Amino acid sequence: MKKVLFVCRNNSGRSQMAEALLKNIYGEYYEVYSGGVEPKPINPSIVKVMEEIGISMKGHRSKSIKEFQGKKFDIIITLCEDTCPILPEAGKYIHVKFPDPKNADIETLRKIRDTISK
Repeated sequence: MKKVLFVCRNNSGRSQMAEALLKNIYGEYYEVYSGGVEPKPINPSIVKVMEEIGISMKGHRSKSIKEFQGKKFDIIITLCEDTCPILPEAGKYIHVKFPDPKNADIETLRKIRDTISK
């Protein structure tokens, strides 16, 4: 299994959605994690938009990227609106810009979720 780490600023929205989506769709092929530079509690609206498509966020928690130091990943994908720090060792780094969902309305969160799922 390939190890994938999604990273965003707070691990409260974008990276949580990406982790849940990849686990739900391709979990038998990938070992998936997410973390944040400045972790904050998961946004309840993120939980809501994921449940709308049948994906439970139960058991998810916000994590610091420090938890992954010393671990090697096949792929690290950063989802910050601007530049995210590169942390643990990875075979491949990918950066995809997504707006910060912190103060976004439900419709914007749905658009972010749907774009990540593509």
